[in-house]
Amino acid sequence: MVWRRWRAAALLPLQLLGCALKAAARLLLPRPTGRDLGGDVVLITGGGRGIGRRLALEFAKQGARKVVLWGRTETCLKEASEEVLALGTECHYFVCDVGNREEVYQQAKVVREKVGDVTILVNNAAVVHGKSLMESDDDALLKTQHINTLGQFWTTKAFLPRMLELCNGHVVCINSILSVSTIPGAIDYCTSKASSFAFMESLTLGLLDCPGVSCTTVLPFHTNTEMFQGMKVRFPQLFPPLKPEVVAQRTVEAVKTNTAFIYLPWTMNILIFLKSLLPLSALEEIHRFSGSYTCMNSFKGRT
Repeated sequence: MVWRRWRAAALLPLQLLGCALKAAARLLLPRPTGRDLGGDVVLITGGGRGIGRRLALEFAKQGARKVVLWGRTETCLKEASEEVLALGTECHYFVCDVGNREEVYQQAKVVREKVGDVTILVNNAAVVHGKSLMESDDDALLKTQHINTLGQFWTTKAFLPRMLELCNGHVVCINSILSVSTIPGAIDYCTSKASSFAFMESLTLGLLDCPGVSCTTVLPFHTNTEMFQGMKVRFPQLFPPLKPEVVAQRTVEAVKTNTAFIYLPWTMNILIFLKSLLPLSALEEIHRFSGSYTCMNSFKGRT
């Protein structure tokens, strides 16, 4: 055990150097254009607000043939749809709670009949309760798991079979860095996102031998949306919140270049490496350093 720790410590400078070189290369070298979105029908859950709305606009700007928005709030969906239509891209919206299995399967059938085959599925819908375990209502805890985790099971089962038949498809998950580096005060969200990450990791591996069908998992740091208004970062100058439009741009870029996993910002790669190396006492100091999450409202999310 001791020699393994010494080996890990010795590799740390190389890991850091590798991350730095990779980031520098992305900034200096021209990025590949990758997948042409001109023939794609993109469905985005939680598409009415926050990151979901920005994703809809970014896919439209990048030339997607059609955009489909799912969510629970029709007003937001309608507004987002109008913004996409203004860019000249065909857009449809449907009220759908991804935590409801029967509703997902029914609306998926409607989408196939009215819009066509979905070739890019973006699982973005999520909620956060933002309380400790003992303070959380049981129904609220279940709601988070149903939307953030199980919802991906239902949407993927609804659309993946046709992607496999066509040998053309991409499943995207807007996850969170909290899935692999948790914080106190959001136990429901962290747990659901950890399950979601395991789901996507397993799905990605399972599709390696399926031509034309792949996955992308996006793990962003704190993003400046309504969902995370209660996030308290002790040193915001060092750890500024991500802009939703940046997350959207990097996500579409990852889809076009067929990138399986992406951490935003790139420095989160270092955090994950340190987490696997440091003892619990050091992790406690990291939590105190970075801040915590508190939520003033019971349910906030991109649904």
